[in-house]
Amino acid sequence: MFLARASVAAVIMVLLTLLVVGRLIDLQVINYEHFSDLSRGNRVRIEALPPIRGLIYDRSGNLLAENLPSYQLEMVPEGVSDVDGTLDRLVELGLVDADDLPRIKSDIRRQPRFRPTALSYRLSDDKVARFAVVRQHFPGVDVQARLIRNYPYADAAVHALGYVGSVSQADLERLDAADYLGTTHTGKIGVERSQENALHGSVGYRQVLVNAEGRILQELERTQPLPGQDITLTLDLELQLAAEAAMAGRRGAIVAIDPSNGHVLALVSQPGYDPNLFSAGISSDDYRALRDDRDTPLFNRALRGVYPPGSTIKPIVGLAGLDLGAITPWQRIFCIGHYSLPGSSHRYRDWKKEGHGSVALEDAITQSCDVYFYDLAVKLGIDNLQQFLGRFGLGAVTGIDIPSEKPGTLPSREWKRSRFSRREDQVWYPGETVITGIGQGYLETTPLQLANMTATIAARGTRFRPMLVAARTDPATGQVEVVEPEPLPPVTVSDPSYWDRIVEDMTAVVHGERGTARRIGLGTPYRIAGKTGTAQVFTIAQDEEYDEEETDERLRHHALFIAFAPAEAPRIAVAVVVENGGSGSGAAAPVARIVLDNYLLRRTE
Repeated sequence: MFLARASVAAVIMVLLTLLVVGRLIDLQVINYEHFSDLSRGNRVRIEALPPIRGLIYDRSGNLLAENLPSYQLEMVPEGVSDVDGTLDRLVELGLVDADDLPRIKSDIRRQPRFRPTALSYRLSDDKVARFAVVRQHFPGVDVQARLIRNYPYADAAVHALGYVGSVSQADLERLDAADYLGTTHTGKIGVERSQENALHGSVGYRQVLVNAEGRILQELERTQPLPGQDITLTLDLELQLAAEAAMAGRRGAIVAIDPSNGHVLALVSQPGYDPNLFSAGISSDDYRALRDDRDTPLFNRALRGVYPPGSTIKPIVGLAGLDLGAITPWQRIFCIGHYSLPGSSHRYRDWKKEGHGSVALEDAITQSCDVYFYDLAVKLGIDNLQQFLGRFGLGAVTGIDIPSEKPGTLPSREWKRSRFSRREDQVWYPGETVITGIGQGYLETTPLQLANMTATIAARGTRFRPMLVAARTDPATGQVEVVEPEPLPPVTVSDPSYWDRIVEDMTAVVHGERGTARRIGLGTPYRIAGKTGTAQVFTIAQDEEYDEEETDERLRHHALFIAFAPAEAPRIAVAVVVENGGSGSGAAAPVARIVLDNYLLRRTE
């Protein structure tokens, strides 16, 4: 029995010895290089793989935002013994901009030290070669190939598209930080921001073997990222480019909408800027130049610019008069060039000093008679005016699917008390009602609101929420999600024929013998319904006359024009605002004609 047990024990010992010897041979002979690398400080690191950002197209499939390969300089802080010293040396070599150091150091502080931090974007071939020569002196720093956002049409539709920029701490507070590991940029404004969740995709991961200097030696495992969805917009690129060209050299905005569904066909805010500056990592000098530019190119006038609508609201004031029984289409008043409230000597002047004579509603809209609408506003009262204008969306955001829209101002008695610290003695004065009737005073609208109002008139009260995003496409499956138009509460009137009356009168503005915009109606193969507008920038005293030639250019009247066409079956509604442009008929209406021609004639050739 003893011999048997000893034999078993000996066999076990021999087997264990062979196992140890075999393991030693594996470690020191067969896999010597692999484990030798590990013994020199190598370790496994998990890296995030950023997803490919979705593309953005216009309604016809023109590419508006793409991703291009680019080199960027990155640092893994935990592989750098002296971060500040390394950054200073990179600045000396011209590989990092000194103005970017605060941003870089902030990024390093707020994220894990094993996560790469972008130091420079879109490195030129010269800079890549320059770094390659000194690479061995910068452990933890390397050049990486990445995809970077590119806008092939530069500043075209920039205030609709927006741009991407470096992920900031504020961005991480609203985003899922775990899904942005490895991502250096996010949408900041416009469609890029509102559709961020769809465009971004889902992050992937890989396990890599790195040496003590942080250099990748081997990829061990990978989970692929999921690309973002592609976005198709309602914008018509050709129309957008034509509208921007028509506004070149001016300050202002154009918004064009399809009245049948609320699709925004063009959204222009001039001047604009090149969004590629931001995706490439804008320099401090470039940003200061944009920020301090007197013409404010970063400001989205289409959504955030608030202007008195001037005479462009006269058609809906007239519609309110018809609907509420304050006037009839044939009722006349006599315009002597000014209007006074009963018991007051203050004169509210008409734009035509000598007056328009006897005018009914058609004459008042066609010739833009101020006195007629002064009188009508008083008959309606501010409460009725406020309620009726509000039904067209004035004084409230339209809800368009990009952020930062302003609501404008639709004044009322309660609004005035609230605006002026809720003082009960802040009464609403009759004179304030008078000037509201011609789109002046406290009333302020955005170009988008004016375009939406115009589309509502064109559709005889049918309303839609303006929209820029038409569809989203999953690039992996090809599945398309169509975004349906969103109807809004319609504007109803007591007699549907009132719509026809207003549309006919607006058509006479362009095609009538005495219409204020009759010059743009010459030679059109289609009929346009429109309304000119001029909005004062400053108040003119009773005893003063406005002289455009002697007025500083930035204090001149704003020029406005709204239109839709073809008048009998509208397919496009347009609002144009030209800051300090003078008259609506002279500055804004010709711009609208270019927009209408481009959209309608291009489709009938």
